[in-house]
Amino acid sequence: MFADEAKIYVKGGDGGNGVVAFRREKFVPRGGPAGGNGGKGGDVYLVASNEHNSLYHFRFKVHFKGENGKHGSGSKKQGAQGQNTEVPVPPGTVVYDAENGALLGELLQVGDRLLVARGGRGGRGNAVFRSSTNQTPQLAEKGEPGEQRWLRLELKLIADVGIVGVPNAGKSTLLSVVTRARPKIASYPFTTLEPNLGVAVIDQQDIVLADIPGLIEGAHTGTGLGLTFLRHIERTRVLIHMLNGLSPDPVGDYQAINQELELFKPHLVDKPQIVAFNKMDLPDVQERWPDIQQKLAALGVEALPISAATGENVQTLMRRVMTLLRTLPEPEPEPVPVSVPEDENIFHIERQPEGWIITGKRIERAAAMTNWDYYEAALRFQRILEAMGISDALREAGIKEGDQVFIGDVELEWSEDYYYDG
Repeated sequence: MFADEAKIYVKGGDGGNGVVAFRREKFVPRGGPAGGNGGKGGDVYLVASNEHNSLYHFRFKVHFKGENGKHGSGSKKQGAQGQNTEVPVPPGTVVYDAENGALLGELLQVGDRLLVARGGRGGRGNAVFRSSTNQTPQLAEKGEPGEQRWLRLELKLIADVGIVGVPNAGKSTLLSVVTRARPKIASYPFTTLEPNLGVAVIDQQDIVLADIPGLIEGAHTGTGLGLTFLRHIERTRVLIHMLNGLSPDPVGDYQAINQELELFKPHLVDKPQIVAFNKMDLPDVQERWPDIQQKLAALGVEALPISAATGENVQTLMRRVMTLLRTLPEPEPEPVPVSVPEDENIFHIERQPEGWIITGKRIERAAAMTNWDYYEAALRFQRILEAMGISDALREAGIKEGDQVFIGDVELEWSEDYYYDG
C-alpha cells in the first residue's frame, strides 16, 4: 500500500551522568577528584534509502530514539557514547516540525542524511569542577536530555515525467504499456487511488514516469483526490497531459486541469507539456478527432492522437518526451530556508495557582542536568538563576519565601538562602 504522509516521534539519547569519585590509593591519602564524564547520547538521523518507496512502514512504528550515553565512572573514565539511530525514508521525503510547521529539510538522493534529534551531552564528573578554591568538589552533572520532537513527513515522488489528466483518461494504461508497472486498470473514474511509478527505456535511456491519480475541478482545494496528489507533480520535469477521447468536452478538460495546476502552484502550469488525445482505437473517437484537433490548435496546442490500449503512436509520444527531456536543464534542488537559532537565554515566567512556572531552553536544560543529591549542585544552580537574571525577575514579580517553582520536570521551593528540590 502506498502512503505519502506520516507523523513520527524522534528523540535523541540522553547523555550519561557524570559521577562524584575520588582517587583512593594506598600511598595517595589525599587523592583528588576522579569522577569521569558521561557519554553523549546518540543522535537520530533520517536517511534516504531504496529500502522503501513510500511512507507506509511508519504505520507500524512511529517512535525512534537514539541510545543513551553511558555513565562516567571513577579514575576519570568517560562513559561510552550512545549509538546513533538511522531511520530509512524514501527519496523525495520532505520533513517538517509537526508543532510549528517549520521546514527542516528534504532528502532527495539515496544517501542523503538529515539530523532531526540531537543526543544530549554527557554530564560532567567532579574532576572537571576542581579549582584552586575547591579542591574536593562534591558536584557532578546529570546527562543532558536528548532533543525530542514530532515530525511530519511528506513524500513527493521524484520522476522525470508525470502523467496527468481527468479520471479514466487512460493514464494507467499508458504507464503499463511503456513500462513494466502494473497499475490497477478499469473503465471507471478513480481506478487509481495512489500514484504509480514505472521505468521506460527509450533509445537505451531510462525515463521514470509517475501516473498521477485523476484530477477534477476543485482539486487544489482538496476536492476528490486533489491535494493528496498534486504535490507529486511538483518534481516532475515534463507532463504528459492525457485527454479522454470519450469525454463530452476534452478541450474543457484540458483547460480545467491546467487551471487546477496553476491554482495549486502557479509555476506548475509552466511545466513543459505534451498533449496526447487517447482512445483512437474507437471509431467514435476517430470521428471526432479532427474537430478536437482544430479546437486545440486554436489554443496553440499541438496534440498527438494515440491509443494506449493498442500502442498506436505510443512510441512516437515517448520519443517526443525523450527529445524534450534532453533539452531541459537538470533540476536544481529546492533551497531549504535557513532557520535562525533561538536565543537559549530567553526565559518566561508565569504565575499559576500551584506556583511559578519558568520556561526557557537553557534554564530547563540546566535544571534537568543538576544532580540535586549534592548540596554544591544546588548552590551552582542558584548561581545560574542569578546570572541569567531569573532570580531578580522572580523577585520583581512578587515571589515569596516557600513558593513552589517549576522548571521543566523539576519542582523547587524558593528560598533566599538556597534552592532545594521540593
